Formats: sequence, structure tokens, C-alpha cells
Amino acid sequence: MFLLRTHTGEFYRPEDREEVKYAILSHVWSKDPPEQSYQDVLAVQSQVRVERARNPDLPGDEVLSRLHPKIRGCCQRARQNGLDFAWVDSCCIDKTSSAELSEAINSMFKWYSQATACYAFLADVASEDDPLLPHSTFRQSKWFTRCWTLQELIAPNNVLFFSRDWKAIGQKNGRLGTVIEQITGINIDILIHQQPLQSISVARRMSWASSRVATRKEDEAYSLMGIFDIYMPAIYGEGS
Repeated sequence: MFLLRTHTGEFYRPEDREEVKYAILSHVWSKDPPEQSYQDVLAVQSQVRVERARNPDLPGDEVLSRLHPKIRGCCQRARQNGLDFAWVDSCCIDKTSSAELSEAINSMFKWYSQATACYAFLADVASEDDPLLPHSTFRQSKWFTRCWTLQELIAPNNVLFFSRDWKAIGQKNGRLGTVIEQITGINIDILIHQQPLQSISVARRMSWASSRVATRKEDEAYSLMGIFDIYMPAIYGEGS
């Protein structure tokens, strides 16, 4: 598991992940600007190291300043919460390694559940939006329609929601709980971990995902592995 240092943007691989406190990002991937991959961030880090060898006065956060705005926003929030590390799925998984990708898919529910803080970034929600209103953009956010964000909503002890300019909207364990229950159909006791997930029937858990979509067909199944406490190899190309 690769983490990002929230002060510098450099990668860090802990020897014992369970001993490290970290923030984790939940988001819908964007095309403009495009997400940065693990290789993209490595390239930035390498470039800055070369430049720093010529100019030692480069700021300590030079790498971070060149990363995707969402990564910077996540790291900033994590620092404000006293966290030195963050995990972002778009850049913290080496997707060229089938073994690492499969491990990440199988471990993702656990990683979200063990995070100290989970930040749900809603790129299509303005800071002035009132999520309590019946027709708010919060209720219409794409974040609630994606397959992967289902487990990212359920697994963490709490989820903090942010607007597109990183203004705090609220949290799962607060005033948004009832709103999220209305949007998703997931009982509030499940959302705030007062009722075990495994006590819910298979049919009911499947219903939570029935209207959600994924870019790749296989992810409609892989994104449910944590919901059903299942581990299996991830093999893209299998189709539906």
C-alpha cells in the first residue's frame, strides 16, 4: 500500500500499514483535468528531485504543488486534521501490476474502514448548496451513482463531505445521515455502524448497488466484494 506524504506529495510505503494513521479520498474520477496515475506522480517526483539537485532552494512541497487539485485538496484537509499521510486510489495503486491491482481491489473495503478520516469530494456540488433541500445538487451528485463509492460510503466509521471548492458540507454521522439514507436507501444504522453489515440480507445489499454504474463492467462485481466480505482474483476482460 502506497501512501502520500501530505506535506510533500512524496510516496511512502509503510512496513506496518495498520500502525499508520491516514486520510482516504472518495471521489468520482475526472477527465478535466485528468487524474494522475501512480506513474504520473512518480514522474513528477523524479523531475523535482533532478531540479532540486540543481536548485536546493526549491520548496519542500514542490511535488505536491504539481499534483492534481484533488490530491492537493485531500492532503491539505488531512494536514488540518493532523494527518501526515493520505491515500488516493487514482495515484496510490500501480495499475500496471496485476498483482498489486488485485490486492488493492480485495483490500479496498478494509483500507477505507481503517482510515482515520474519509473525505468524499463532490465535484458537482457548490459550497452554497443546501443538502437538506429536496432538490439540492448534493442529492443529485454523481458520487451517489457510482459503484465504487457504495463501499466507500459504508466502510469508514465516518465520511466527511466536501463541495467542489473543498468547503465542508457535513458528515455521515451528523446532519447528513438522514439525507444519505433517503438518497441511497441504506438504513442509517448501517451507515453509522450501529448494525452489522452482514446482518442485512444479500438481496437487500444487492439492491443498494442496482442503480449504480461503473466505467468497466467487471467493476460492478468487484466493487461489491467488500460489501459481501468476499476475496477473489480480479481479472479484467471477463465482462459481465
